[in-house]
This record gives sequence, structure tokens and C-alpha cells, in this order.
Amino acid sequence: LPNPDSLLTEFTARNKPLVVDWEHSSEHRAPQGLDAPAAGWIDRLESRNNAIWGHVEWTPKAAQQITAKEYRFLSPVFTYAKTGNQIVALVSAGLTNQPNLNLTALNQEQTRMDLSAICAALGLDAGADIAAIVAAIKALKSEGESEDTVAANRRQPDLDKFIPRPDYDAALSRAANAEQKLADIATAQLNQAIETALNVALNAGQICPATVEFYRAGCQKDGGLEAFNSFLKAAPSVLGAAPSVAGTPPAPSDDAVIVHAFNRFNPPARVAA
Repeated sequence: LPNPDSLLTEFTARNKPLVVDWEHSSEHRAPQGLDAPAAGWIDRLESRNNAIWGHVEWTPKAAQQITAKEYRFLSPVFTYAKTGNQIVALVSAGLTNQPNLNLTALNQEQTRMDLSAICAALGLDAGADIAAIVAAIKALKSEGESEDTVAANRRQPDLDKFIPRPDYDAALSRAANAEQKLADIATAQLNQAIETALNVALNAGQICPATVEFYRAGCQKDGGLEAFNSFLKAAPSVLGAAPSVAGTPPAPSDDAVIVHAFNRFNPPARVAA
């Protein structure tokens, strides 16, 4: 292996992981149509001190066997050039206990020491296996998800007592618009009633055109229209009935009568002597 980087280049160009099986079943059993399941997949290679190291994603079964030291070694399958016996590409690898090459054993003691730190963090015994560690991590994750769900439920308000703010704002806006429409309708009806009363008073000669704005302003006040109608019931015809043809109503014959009509509708305030 004079040029380890060339194997990395070939692996990258292949653009797919290398299979790790049991006892080279991919080379012996697969060609016969027999099952040759994967124990793992080498998804990354690195060159370290002129040696090739691979990162393996193990299957649960293989991980358990390696943890239990049922399998300790990897045996690589590679192609090589007959001239010079130079390795040119990796093909696969097999879990075995009788390797042809003197390679680093799987499941070294330092790995167990690393796992012991993880076990301590999870509250497990230092000798806990991978299965126990994975189970503890899953339980911790599930507990965290349950707590998140409970917290989310606590944050969710009771819809019998609360409504979402957008719904509240929309309802408030609709109520305000309805109130405004009702107010507009009431104002229009009041104005129409005032104009009707003023026209009746003008036609009956109870008020003169010069005082229409005065009476209109008085009718706009609270209770003003009712007071004006009460005034008209007792007010005399100071000008005479309006003519049946277009024209200016006759001038009043007695100014004192007009003053009397004004005072009845809008009496002056009393002043102490």
C-alpha cells in the first residue's frame, strides 16, 4: 500500500458505501444466490499514518456481537495489481475471528473506558453494554418529549375561558362596526324626523323660515325633538298657514307673538335680583 490516498480517491469516485458482512458471505454465499446480509456499512475512509481507517455504521445485531466480543476482527477484501502487488481498491470487509492480516482488533479496552463515561452520565453501571446504553438514551429522549408535551399542554389555554386574540379582535371589530351602523341609522332617522317636524311647523305657520336653524339645533340635543313636538302642540299659528302656492310666507303682524313662541321652546334662565 505505497499510496493510501489513491484508495480514498477510488472510494470517493465509487460514491457508495462498502459492505461489511459476516465471514465474507458477500464473496462466498452471494454468488450462489444465498443470503449475505450486511453487518454494517463503511461510509467514510481516512488515511492515518499510511494506513486506511474506515467509519462503519453497524447494524444492531453486529453492534451487539462486537460489544459482546463475539466478533473481534475485520478482514478486508481488495483488488491489487499483479505487478508489484499494489492494492488499488477496497471491495468489502468481513467480520471474522481468523483474519489473514494482522489488523487492529475491534472492541478495544479504551473503547470500554469511553463507554464507561457515557454510562456514568446515563446513571448506568460502568459495564453496561451497548443495548443498555441505547435503551437508556431512548428512555431519556422519550421522557424529554413527554415533558415537552406536558409543558405545551400547560401553555395551551382553556378554550372555555379564553379565545385566541385574533378571534377576539375580529369579534370586537365586527361589534364596533355594527354599533356604528346602528348609530348611523339612528342619526339618519332622527334627522328625517326633525326635518318632518320642521316642515310641519313651517306649513302650519308655527315657526318662520328665519328660525328654522335655531329649532333644528335644539332638536339635535337629547330630548330636543320631543320638546319641539310638545311645543308645537300648544303653539299658535303666528304666521298663518303656509300658502298653497310657492312664495314667501306673509310677514308676522305681531313680533311679540314670535318672541313668545321662542321663549316657550327655549325659556330664558332665571337670574336672581
